[in-house]
Amino acid sequence: MGDDNGRNDWPSIAGLLGTHPHANVALLGAGLAEGCITPGRCDLAPGAFRKALKRTSTYDLETATELAGLPVHDAGDLVLEGVSPADSFAPIVAALQNLQADHALIAMIGGNNAVTRPGVHGLSSDLQKVGLLTLDAHFDLRSTTGGLINGNPVRALLEDGLSGKNVVQIGLAPFANTKAMHETSLEAGIKFKTLADCREHGVAVLVAQELALLGAQCDSIYVDFDIDVIERSQLPGAPGGRPGGISVSDFFAAARLVGQHEKVRAVDLTEFDPSLDVSDISALVAARWFAELLAGFTRRPGR
Repeated sequence: MGDDNGRNDWPSIAGLLGTHPHANVALLGAGLAEGCITPGRCDLAPGAFRKALKRTSTYDLETATELAGLPVHDAGDLVLEGVSPADSFAPIVAALQNLQADHALIAMIGGNNAVTRPGVHGLSSDLQKVGLLTLDAHFDLRSTTGGLINGNPVRALLEDGLSGKNVVQIGLAPFANTKAMHETSLEAGIKFKTLADCREHGVAVLVAQELALLGAQCDSIYVDFDIDVIERSQLPGAPGGRPGGISVSDFFAAARLVGQHEKVRAVDLTEFDPSLDVSDISALVAARWFAELLAGFTRRPGR
């Protein structure tokens, strides 16, 4: 038997979710679909993600890690149907602020990448104290002149006052960005690693190094996991995914490292469009990503 059909002898990650107001980890759905460069159904992601959790065991055979004793507070889904990125800002910020008081780690399931900007604001009113790490094929530095979209959350955050020196971007893809964006990144002082860097040094090595550096200079860290950083053939449910991206195994390893770092207070999973998925591949990747995040959390200092 491979999936959880309600049997007690096959506990799933879905069974960890419930009303646990003081659990260490909280889950929030933010299915924002408006403002996409490529229109899609990212609003379906939170539901598809929760469904896939039923097919994901609480036990990691490779490290003998059992997650059954780690309750997760399910804060439900924000109502964002037909809501623009600009109008979604206040409810997402408020939700993150409220959850921070009682939970050490918040996982927000987008939705498109526009949820990242309010997610970062939800950690602190002083952006100088916040670090941002993105795993993304794109800079997300498109102009904000025409409004907020899923292609400009990092640009918007810079304009809001986030220092480029507090931003690290890993997994940037060739022929998926522009010269102008590259120049903007350099001018802002953003540190970035391309897919070539990932191949040369390893994703896990880069993530560990950059988390350590951000942790030394910031009070809290926000991590954006944009699934279009993954090789498109391994994850069809990402509108912006490209051939040549990182492997799902590297994505999982990054999630575990992020979950383990004590200064990471919130993460998001963005750009998952279930309408493009094939054989539930992307949904199962998203579920495994969450399991890896939780496994990492169990190894935080003091736990």
